[in-house]
Amino acid sequence: MADQTYDYDVLVIGSGPGGYVAAIRAAQLGLKTACAESRETLGGTCLNVGCIPSKAMLHASELYEEAHEGALEKFGVKLSGAKLDLDQMLSEKEKAVGELTGGIEFLFKKNKVEWLKGHASFEDAHSVKIGKKTVTAKDVVIATGSSVTPLPGVEIDNDKHQIVDSTGALALPKVPKKMVVIGGGVIGLELGSVWRRLGAEVIVVEFLDQILPGMDGDVRREAAKLFKKQGFDIRTGTKVTSAKTLKAKVKLTVEPAKGGDEESIEADCVLVSIGRKPNTDGLGLDAIGLETNDRGQIEIDHEFRTKVDGVWAIGDVVPGLMLAHKAEDEGIAVSENIAGQTGIVNHDVIPSVVYTMPEIASVGLTTEEAKAKGHEVKAGKFPMMANSRAKTNRDTDGFVKVIADAETDRVLGVHIIASLAGTMIAQAAQAMEFGATSEDIAYTCHAHPTHSEAIKEAAMAVTGKPIHI
Repeated sequence: MADQTYDYDVLVIGSGPGGYVAAIRAAQLGLKTACAESRETLGGTCLNVGCIPSKAMLHASELYEEAHEGALEKFGVKLSGAKLDLDQMLSEKEKAVGELTGGIEFLFKKNKVEWLKGHASFEDAHSVKIGKKTVTAKDVVIATGSSVTPLPGVEIDNDKHQIVDSTGALALPKVPKKMVVIGGGVIGLELGSVWRRLGAEVIVVEFLDQILPGMDGDVRREAAKLFKKQGFDIRTGTKVTSAKTLKAKVKLTVEPAKGGDEESIEADCVLVSIGRKPNTDGLGLDAIGLETNDRGQIEIDHEFRTKVDGVWAIGDVVPGLMLAHKAEDEGIAVSENIAGQTGIVNHDVIPSVVYTMPEIASVGLTTEEAKAKGHEVKAGKFPMMANSRAKTNRDTDGFVKVIADAETDRVLGVHIIASLAGTMIAQAAQAMEFGATSEDIAYTCHAHPTHSEAIKEAAMAVTGKPIHI
């Protein structure tokens, strides 16, 4: 039974992957639950303008490139006259988004979660104004996600299709002849891949000396080689100082990050993708005495409680990786904690995936992180070139790398570049969740022929005994 002094047992603010999952789980646990969302559709950034539409465009652009570039001819599939229908490609993307956002609305109805439409702002710890209406809840979960980090001197205007963020880059009405991607991270490389495959010349400008910040050094170096081979013009150690919109072009001014002569680059479209920042503006956190840290995040304890009693927070607004699946797991855990159960997320085993081709996936520590934490490291690498299924499919780029503690053999991290890396990483994450050693993986029978055999062989390589190299 709900506490009669409150409208709801639980109010979740935000319906992204963290928020909608938290709301559904709370309702499953018998709590009267509502979810506040200011968008016209549920699902947050991920389903509306992030993970889902970008994967639709990545898949479609892969199919186009295979057909258009003659990549299928070696398999005896001869095509001619393949043409791009960008409007249809964008339409299919929107169809997928609609199906999934509508699916969440169905799940809300099925689980009796009430959707409160409007922007939410705290009046006190248990009272939240949503639009013109104020509701009360015993427990409130902040799950408001994140938005694009702005770049000083570069003003985004998605409607003009010249200087865009990730949202704008998913809806360009035509393929730009030249695109500059500011930021060599996950989002920039994924969306840059889409438009490169569709015919754009893509220049990636990255402030740091390597692309893919935070990933294992071997992965960063190999990925840079593969992307350059695909036709990306990657300029690391470079910063953008200004952007000027001309009639049909954008003029960027760049210079070496460590100082040096300026250079101008003209492009049809510029994508700004230098990171994301937590969405806390307009939440009325000051009304409940809740401050953010120096990165704009809401600090929480291991149960996802903020310092304000009855107020919890999950997902991109709290410290940690900004990933949809991390938010989902936290959504389940926070609702279980609110219900008096024990909700736990192992933040040491959160996989990350870059959905380029090949895909790039990792879980756990990088070599550099493991050494910094005092581990004596032993690592095994196995090239996809030596994997029979990859060789048969002619998609042999990449490798699997398994990092283990030299003394205990416990797996500390796994890093994969391969066409199916995003699927393959699940095995590594599950193994690490159970505290596996490299020997555990090496002596687990893997089906043949599969890409996943490369994980087994990389684990065997930790102790210097792979079979196929």
